[in-house]
Amino acid sequence: MSMIARIWTMGPVAQVALIVTTLLVFSTLVVFALKIAFPGRNWKELQDRVNAWWIMAALFLGAVSVATWVALVFFGFLSFWALKEYVTLLRTRPADHKMLFLAFCAIPVQFYLVGIGWYGLFIIFVPVYLFLLLPFTLVLAKDPKGFVASASQIQWGLMAFVFGLSHMAFLLELDLPDGVADGRSLLLFLVFVTEMSDVLQYVWGKLLGRHKILPTISPNKTWEGFLGGVASVAGLGVLLRFLTPFGPWESAGVAALVALAGFCGGAVMSAVKRDYGTKDFGAIIPGHGGVLDRVDSLCYAAPIFFHYVRYFYT
Repeated sequence: MSMIARIWTMGPVAQVALIVTTLLVFSTLVVFALKIAFPGRNWKELQDRVNAWWIMAALFLGAVSVATWVALVFFGFLSFWALKEYVTLLRTRPADHKMLFLAFCAIPVQFYLVGIGWYGLFIIFVPVYLFLLLPFTLVLAKDPKGFVASASQIQWGLMAFVFGLSHMAFLLELDLPDGVADGRSLLLFLVFVTEMSDVLQYVWGKLLGRHKILPTISPNKTWEGFLGGVASVAGLGVLLRFLTPFGPWESAGVAALVALAGFCGGAVMSAVKRDYGTKDFGAIIPGHGGVLDRVDSLCYAAPIFFHYVRYFYT
């Protein structure tokens, strides 16, 4: 059996792992070559970014390659940490503590609903029941000053970092009737396209960026970077269509849609950071910032992609 034939018969996780490993090896060699060619320049941030990608890729692919419950715990932890990083920026009051406690308690409930496949409650638990319940805890605190600000910012965080990100996990529960793809391969497509879109927009922006899109929100985002990244990731989507039930043109269109949604998510999170006067949400990932700095695009891309697939293919 030829090498190409062996690769083709591997499962989707192994195929994506091979692609990611190849890209990371190439990136590592590029950094090594740059350090030799230009020894006087500081390449530490770039090296930190590549090293962090090795760790993040290993953790993600390891989580999705084993039992589904492991992946659910992994995504639940991502939601928890993203919400934690966001909450540390908030200007909270003592009266908000019960609401915050219940907000964090909602995370295992939301992912339990994913685990049992209860879509009907999953889709309304945060936006309906918690939306109604949590503000009442502020009423019981008997401190109306700052009520609207507290309720708004905490509920927004729940929607973005728990409800939004939990759609990644629910992809694992989708049952596609034609058997061409499954939830695991769709999740790989979503995450790979979203993260590569961020990388490609950054690269194109550095190479050709001249015209800023949102100079007061995210000065580094340019039209050239955005359009180049979306176009590149559309082509990447065609190459990755083996992970999906999509045809070539649909793969390109869905990848572009994911990239657009991810851009919106990143821009919104940049506005949040600007509002609170911080560059990054955290410092746990060298060269990248916090967990939320890496999953901000997925907060928007995951629900859009999930509902597209669920509407047209289940």
